[in-house]
Amino acid sequence: MPMHPAPEAPPASRRLPWPILAAAGFALFLLALLWFGHELVEGDGATVDRAILLAMRVPGHPLQPIGPAWLPSAVRDVTALGSTTVLTFIVVVAAIFLGLAGRLRTALLVVTASLLGSVAVETIRAFIARPRPELTGQLMEVSSHSFPSGHAAISAIVYLTLATLLFPVLPDRRIRGFALVVALVLTAAIGLSRLYLGVHWPSDVLAGWAFGGVWAMIWWRIELALLTRARASAMLEI
Repeated sequence: MPMHPAPEAPPASRRLPWPILAAAGFALFLLALLWFGHELVEGDGATVDRAILLAMRVPGHPLQPIGPAWLPSAVRDVTALGSTTVLTFIVVVAAIFLGLAGRLRTALLVVTASLLGSVAVETIRAFIARPRPELTGQLMEVSSHSFPSGHAAISAIVYLTLATLLFPVLPDRRIRGFALVVALVLTAAIGLSRLYLGVHWPSDVLAGWAFGGVWAMIWWRIELALLTRARASAMLEI
């Protein structure tokens, strides 16, 4: 009876397992964020925080903000662009728009990224439990913990995620660039408004920006992977 040679094992793949590496990198990023938050709460690493907040007040009068009398009201209007109400409205409108444009998958990704990102931010805030600054007085009422800034993080999550996930819907390269610039300007303005209002330390805002930016890039990468897979499947069916 003829002997058939045993089948050779398939060669090991040399491709890097990017999903695993990305997950590990994000886990390390979260650990660094948590460590940074604990250091700020337990140590004396808030020297720069204090200097930046005091720079936004009249010298010698830490309760009086710099600028004309109308500026605090205008800054409160800017900070409202990162409120839960406004961001929820934007996410719902964007999801409906994407659904009507035939981008149901992208609409679901926008909603999922926003919801999970909000939960992640609130979980980190509860774990760190950093108190709000009282150095310069607060120009609006707040009650939650301080690190990271929810307005900075969630506005970055929503605006940056929308800007990147809308790329397939926006055909013109200049329009895509404009959308991304608007998202960055909004995110920056909202974060800076939290400092002027005295409701966050600068490190809170910086951590919020970092988390929101990383989160948006993760979901952009997920959308890109799904889009590439869908196009490959469509080519195979031709």
